[in-house]
Amino acid sequence: MAELLANVDYWHWLILGGVLLLVEVAAAGFFFLWLAVAAAITGLVVLVFPDLGWQYQLMLFSGLSVISIAVFRRYQRNNPEPTDQPALNRRGEQYIGRSFTLEQPITNNVGVIRVDDSTWRISGADLPAGASVRVVGADGVILKVEQNQP
Repeated sequence: MAELLANVDYWHWLILGGVLLLVEVAAAGFFFLWLAVAAAITGLVVLVFPDLGWQYQLMLFSGLSVISIAVFRRYQRNNPEPTDQPALNRRGEQYIGRSFTLEQPITNNVGVIRVDDSTWRISGADLPAGASVRVVGADGVILKVEQNQP
């Protein structure tokens, strides 16, 4: 195995980069892209320094892979992609700003409202049935409400 690894040349890294790029096209998600970039850079380094041992080549590839993925993840976290539905997977937040009429009173700061085709627990000041409330926040599966001002 060591003999096989000792014969790794720059073009092996460039081919690996190309294969990883093809995997990225098929799998999408920007993970394999950064591995492909790391392989290509490793290939260019081996082209410039052909006597670089295979151990150093693998360390370089591994280090570049980790660094490139970490940098991309940080960039992605700091620059999120804009969307027309920012609360898509946070159902409770979709209801913020909507108004509802209480079918049951809120007692001890806890109640229930009917929202479209589902029922939600709510928290807010004690109010009688028939009062109009507006959703002002969401805490997990509990909607926070305030009484609408007339």
